[in-house]
Amino acid sequence: MGVLSKAANRSIGRAMHRFTMLADSDRVLIAVSGGVDSLVLTWILNYWQHKAPIRYDILAVYVDNGFDASTSNKVAEQLQHIGVPFLIEKTDFWHRAAAAEKGKSICYHCARLRRNRLFAIAEEQGFNKIGFGHHKDDILETFFINLLYAGNISTMVPKQKLFDGRVHIIRPMAFLEKKDIMEIAAAAAIVPVKNPCPQDNNSKRQEARRVVASLSELDPKVKANIFAALSNIRQGYMLDS
Repeated sequence: MGVLSKAANRSIGRAMHRFTMLADSDRVLIAVSGGVDSLVLTWILNYWQHKAPIRYDILAVYVDNGFDASTSNKVAEQLQHIGVPFLIEKTDFWHRAAAAEKGKSICYHCARLRRNRLFAIAEEQGFNKIGFGHHKDDILETFFINLLYAGNISTMVPKQKLFDGRVHIIRPMAFLEKKDIMEIAAAAAIVPVKNPCPQDNNSKRQEARRVVASLSELDPKVKANIFAALSNIRQGYMLDS
């Protein structure tokens, strides 16, 4: 199965503890995209099942948006390699999203359809947690997306309550950076599945990623400082709404 480094294990444990992400008897649906982040999250939650002092169930779910018929098989191979129970559901979301946007920009519609289906599966099968593979870099990038393009100061949070508390989104890798995730993937022999979406790498997230990278070039401490600032808001020095 492999072993997490002490540093990575400590970062995951700190996020889990600080935001009380898991409890005894939880049922966790893992949102799998096929990318390295969601596959590593799947590996981590499977690994923690064998060491945590609590018992919880996991199910990895891949919603195939209908881009490429071979992608589901590749994702299934990786989930079998990790050794977790999984569900693959094929949909026509890509075609529905393309029709909604007349072929110009499908990302928003496609992501919304996929996420709504994940919520529905969680409710249908009695899962009270949904795990997403977002990490520290994603949180920073989302902050800049909202700041630059939506005109607000916000980001994704490590734990989020939905549907009056019936379901919680958890992000156990919130304190890990992308480089940490790549190291875990290499150690666990995880091979990410290429995103078949024709608009992959053409988004506001890619632009925000470049902003964060350019700021980091100025000073290597910048990323850590911005991340710390997200939980150190001085309300008295913000403009009134």
